[in-house]
Amino acid sequence: MDLPMALLAGQSAPGPFTLLRPTRLRAPLVFASPHSGRVYPAEFLAESRLDALAVRRSEDSFVEELFAAAPELGLPLLAATFPRVYCDANREPWELDPNMFDGPLPAWVNSASPRVGAGLGTIARVVASGQPVYRRRLAFSEAEARVQRCWQPYHAALAELIAETRAAFGCCLVIDCHSMPAHPGQPANAPDMVLGDAHGTACATKAVRRVEEQLWGMGYRVRRNDPYAGGYVTRHYGRPREAVHVLQIEIARSLYMDEAAIERLPAMARLQHDLTSMIAALAGMDWSILRA
Repeated sequence: MDLPMALLAGQSAPGPFTLLRPTRLRAPLVFASPHSGRVYPAEFLAESRLDALAVRRSEDSFVEELFAAAPELGLPLLAATFPRVYCDANREPWELDPNMFDGPLPAWVNSASPRVGAGLGTIARVVASGQPVYRRRLAFSEAEARVQRCWQPYHAALAELIAETRAAFGCCLVIDCHSMPAHPGQPANAPDMVLGDAHGTACATKAVRRVEEQLWGMGYRVRRNDPYAGGYVTRHYGRPREAVHVLQIEIARSLYMDEAAIERLPAMARLQHDLTSMIAALAGMDWSILRA
């Protein structure tokens, strides 16, 4: 089983993200992976009621590897190193479930969002399979520390990349990269990819169409906004009137990994090749259509 947990291996802890920059920026595109982090702090694992495999059920495993060619092709790649179950970078910074904590939360905390109700707030109560994470209630100071150590640096880096790209090209398109699990009873024609633009509000339709056509041309089944229209990153940063566009891409895990064992499949090489071809095509396009 692949368990790259640096803290458990006795290595120094990495920063909250990796940022791979190209030698020369070719196009106004930024690739980001907020959910593929898999460095689990030892103290977190000690307090979890889950085993080393179950605790990983919420990961978008290996997604940053699927898009690893972006820097070589002239585009930056930002990836969180902290796991989603520890701190979710695709949530508001303070979406917290009051039932998880040992005292009252500050009044400004968002405790009423649907994501909190599902147990998947900024600090998750459950993993994607629905299993509870913790043996005990947490102190608010623990959530506060995670947001400060993980969420805030990741978003500061993303905001800086967007600003730099917009300054250089007059526009920016963020591709927010995710993976999606299989669901029981999923129809045979389930999509391979889902493109989320918050129902047309976060990204220009022409940009969505370009990505869609690339994937269609390689034989993938692509759907828009169903069932994933985009999370916090898509809705918060996507401001087409200001020439900042965000498109979320969800990739079916069955295309490249064994979901039960959380292991790469041989088919991952083909998917990575296809996504590299897509990135290269996008890097060579004229994106002046995205300027405000």
